[in-house]
Amino acid sequence: MRLTKFAAFAVAALMAIPAAAQDRAGWPRELTIGTASQGGTYFVYGNGFASYITEALGLSATGEVTGGPVQNVTLVETGDHLMGLVTMGPAFDAWMGKSELAPGLEHRSIRALFPMYQTPFQVIALKKSGITSVSDLAGKRVSVGPAGGTPGTYWPLFLQALGVSANISNAGASDAAGQLGDGLIDAFAFAAGVPISAFSQLAAEQDVVMFGFSAEELPKVLAAYPAMAPLAIPAGTYAGHDYDQNTVALWNFAIAHADMPESLAYEITKLAMENPDRMVGIHAAAKETLLANWDKNTFMPFHPGAVRYLEEKGFVVPANLK
Repeated sequence: MRLTKFAAFAVAALMAIPAAAQDRAGWPRELTIGTASQGGTYFVYGNGFASYITEALGLSATGEVTGGPVQNVTLVETGDHLMGLVTMGPAFDAWMGKSELAPGLEHRSIRALFPMYQTPFQVIALKKSGITSVSDLAGKRVSVGPAGGTPGTYWPLFLQALGVSANISNAGASDAAGQLGDGLIDAFAFAAGVPISAFSQLAAEQDVVMFGFSAEELPKVLAAYPAMAPLAIPAGTYAGHDYDQNTVALWNFAIAHADMPESLAYEITKLAMENPDRMVGIHAAAKETLLANWDKNTFMPFHPGAVRYLEEKGFVVPANLK
């Protein structure tokens, strides 16, 4: 009788253990997530989510500073990182073998996990510079973020599409913000989930102006780069900036290597999708880290673990995305 009671207790205890604890076959001892430069949204989001993974799943996870999405997608493809944060423009280029970092290599080992948020493109300058539009950047010293990152890739292309010739330089978000504050550059053109922490800090310390694209510039950018979507950064996103900023944006996704264990991919996807308050606590941009946005990925197969989660929630994942 005592044995029967013990067996029943053991079964009940096992049922109380989270699925992640029951099925850890093949899980790595630690997980590295490729983020971007310090001062950018990826750095905050990636490190915050890594800490959440460690806390919730008991797996040692860390975020690593990188050059951003262009580098992250290749780091995941080659297996150097098991997980990374990417914007879908650079990810699609890499999928097709057109990555600037690894030209000719079709990145077919990458798998989507979950949607993050949209990345708007935005410029900040000191108000005393008189710069108020992208066209005003002609002949100016402009940092566009790290080489290989989303802003470092697309801002030079946007300027070219608008016929604007500027003196381009590359730096991490924190460094570029410091350079602007010290007068070493005239403007900092970036792209990240808003509010961008480096922009918020500058706005608190300096008299600055922020902007996207003017009514004349926006149609030209959208015509040249149809992967972009129009977006308005709402007034009040940054303290003291009570005007909407019209610009363009790209969606971001968390991705993994195809070799990530299915159970781990499932638990990571579930963690991000079912805890919106905690995700927004990591970064305000995570207000778009919602299950309803899973369909913003149209080309990259979802990891089988993510597919399992989506199908459990009643979604039909197209065959080309499995």
